[in-house]
Amino acid sequence: MIRSLKAYKNYYQDFIQSLNAGAREKVLYGVLLLRTQDRLPAKYVKFIGNGLFELRVEWQSNIYRLFFCYDEGRIIVVFNCFQKKSQKTPRKELEKAYRLMEEYYNEKGGTV
Repeated sequence: MIRSLKAYKNYYQDFIQSLNAGAREKVLYGVLLLRTQDRLPAKYVKFIGNGLFELRVEWQSNIYRLFFCYDEGRIIVVFNCFQKKSQKTPRKELEKAYRLMEEYYNEKGGTV
């Protein structure tokens, strides 16, 4: 299965541009796996709740997170992304992801 990737607004592009070459390559590889594999281990993808998921990528002791949802089964919509610096996912990043997902579906004319 090949899924399409859709970046909502400019958060994903800005995040990718901010990374060094090695981290960018690793994150893009994670996204490639997400697009092409039916199932990924919980080490890489975690269900957050209410349709929101998190892609987890590690590179040289840095941890990166990309929030996304599936739309119509074959589209991956990526919202905000960040470098994780603490044990717990920052609440503001999680709230931002939910807000962006809600905006996406409102603009699309559907429900979450």
